[in-house]
Amino acid sequence: MTNPSKSKKPASSTSETPEKISKTQLIDLVAEKSGLSKKDAGAVVAATLEVIVEALQSGKSVGLPSLGTLSVKPTAARTGVKPGTDQKIQIPAGKKVGFKVATDLKASL
Repeated sequence: MTNPSKSKKPASSTSETPEKISKTQLIDLVAEKSGLSKKDAGAVVAATLEVIVEALQSGKSVGLPSLGTLSVKPTAARTGVKPGTDQKIQIPAGKKVGFKVATDLKASL
């Protein structure tokens, strides 16, 4: 027999994964806050995301006031181990996207 107090999860916990806002929900929120139609808000969101992606692909940083900064960071080549075996493999140098949270946002969380 299981103990009911151990099998129940708390209703609200800081360790739970927060809800994710989808692109459609984001478009709805932008339309609501700006007074734009959903079609126009969708075009604005799509254009914004496209500009951000293009900037990152060209190696530029993107500063979003009150949110943070997205930037491209190089990763060094390294040696790894192939999963399931002990075989060592060479992982080539590459790039990754980094995000630094704005201090105002960080303080408010």
